[in-house]
Amino acid sequence: MKKLLLTSLILTSFSFLPLTAQEVAILKYKGGGDWYANPTALPNLIKFCNTKIQTALDEKPQTVEVGSPLIFQYPFLHMTGHGNVVFSEEEAANLRDYLFSGGFLHIDDNYGMAPYLKKALQQVFPNQQLEEIGRDHPIFNSSFPFPNGLPKIHEHDGKRPQAMGIFHENRLVLLFTTESDLGDGWEDPSVHNDPEDIRQKALQMGANIISYVFKN
Repeated sequence: MKKLLLTSLILTSFSFLPLTAQEVAILKYKGGGDWYANPTALPNLIKFCNTKIQTALDEKPQTVEVGSPLIFQYPFLHMTGHGNVVFSEEEAANLRDYLFSGGFLHIDDNYGMAPYLKKALQQVFPNQQLEEIGRDHPIFNSSFPFPNGLPKIHEHDGKRPQAMGIFHENRLVLLFTTESDLGDGWEDPSVHNDPEDIRQKALQMGANIISYVFKN
């Protein structure tokens, strides 16, 4: 039943018709990490997508907990933070069922999240590991071209940005972006004072993610 509901939502939500807005959600998790970071990021990305790639997304994202059955109502979940991430066995199983049923999770490392997140994902995918996504993957060209892969928005440690993924039945179900900080680039311009061209790159890459999710 959950799978049928989620599949139906995905098939109908990217119609480019603003008749019924599709909701997306921020994933709330335990462990002490600031899941609520970048409060203006996702609303700004939604507005950008509705304007630039003609999506019909509700401008107010919802919040849903990892273990809640309500995650099956949202084809796209966004997760971010700086610190610790902990999933219970029940939460890990719920998230795995969601992703294998047609859902998609984008996790954006807001700096310092990676080691905790990778450990938590071992519970969700005990037989899989994150793998780097090649530059030729459609997610880098679904609406805007990024021939060099994931853009660098904030420097932090000066490491190269990486787009890491989990695949299920040849479908990308989870995207982990690290050393990039897309979410900071989506925030209101006054928050980080990023140059406009950098902010546009972040939003365009975010639009590619949204476009890919609803078309695949």
